[in-house]
Amino acid sequence: MKKLLTNLASAIAVAMGVGGVTLVLYAWDLPPFQSEVQVTDNAYVRGSVTLISPQLSGYIVDVPVKDYETVKEGQVLARLDDRIFRQKVDQAKATLAAQEAELANSLQQERAGQAKIGAGKAAVDSAESALRRANENWNRVERLAGKGVVSESEREQSRATLDQAEAAVSQAKAQVEVANQDLQSIIVGRDALRAAVAGAKAALELAEIDLTNTRITAPRDGVVGEVGVKLGQYVSAGTQLMAVVPEGTWIIANFKETQLSRIRTGQAVTFTVDALDNVQLHGHVERFSPAAGSEFSVIKPDNATGNFTKVAQRVPVRIAIDPGQQQAKYLAPGLSVVVRTVVGGATDTAAAGTVAQPQG
Repeated sequence: MKKLLTNLASAIAVAMGVGGVTLVLYAWDLPPFQSEVQVTDNAYVRGSVTLISPQLSGYIVDVPVKDYETVKEGQVLARLDDRIFRQKVDQAKATLAAQEAELANSLQQERAGQAKIGAGKAAVDSAESALRRANENWNRVERLAGKGVVSESEREQSRATLDQAEAAVSQAKAQVEVANQDLQSIIVGRDALRAAVAGAKAALELAEIDLTNTRITAPRDGVVGEVGVKLGQYVSAGTQLMAVVPEGTWIIANFKETQLSRIRTGQAVTFTVDALDNVQLHGHVERFSPAAGSEFSVIKPDNATGNFTKVAQRVPVRIAIDPGQQQAKYLAPGLSVVVRTVVGGATDTAAAGTVAQPQG
């Protein structure tokens, strides 16, 4: 009897071991349980959901759209109080006008400086002419003084006139040099004035951009989601007001890593949609994620622990929806689907290589 119990216990242990191994092989889709049809219900419809937020802070004065309304690109979704921003535009325009006036005044000063230089050169010519006359008179008086014809006082007066004429020439030339330096200062200072004008133009453009941004518009055609902003509400830059969902959807199917070895880019797939009474639609594998989904999580799992349990990772696969299907227009981002693809008997690892190097 004891031997019978021992044999029975051994048989149960072996059966449990075989059952456990069989369960693992089945769960991991390993031989002999590999199926020609790879299925996952960890799949969802995705789309380009654009969250609409303001770039400015202010009070909402108009919300012309309602929940789930169809909108066109450029259509106003909400509008901020723009009074302050209009005043900033006017202020920037006034600053620009003042800077441009300063630049124009600099050009006028340049013309005046050039005129001063011309007048100074004329004064130099006049002084040099007076110097020549004084020099000739001095030479004549000097000769006559040698003959005793003129008095000593006349000789001294002639010499003083000559000295004054020489000084007048030096003074006229110095004034021309001063005028030249003044003109150069005006020209050098104009670069700063031009920079001030450019800065005023940039400030005006920024003010106009801010004024434009008080009108929050649709970036593309689509359908508005739930409108989360109300008339009179104060919003800050970056506050989520609503979302716009354009046309165009695709499927993201999260296959187990053990299912990827026989899935290839371009492979045909079928999928059923829970929300459409499990209607069957068609698509094809478009791209593979460059990494497992766990790598993109905010908190990555730490497997360097003593109680490690191996878990099959999920790799997102993007599936394009084939055109020409009437029911496809009812697909909306977030809907659940079940994806099936027939892989046949292929055992190559083309898809696994694609995971490491995504195909476009």
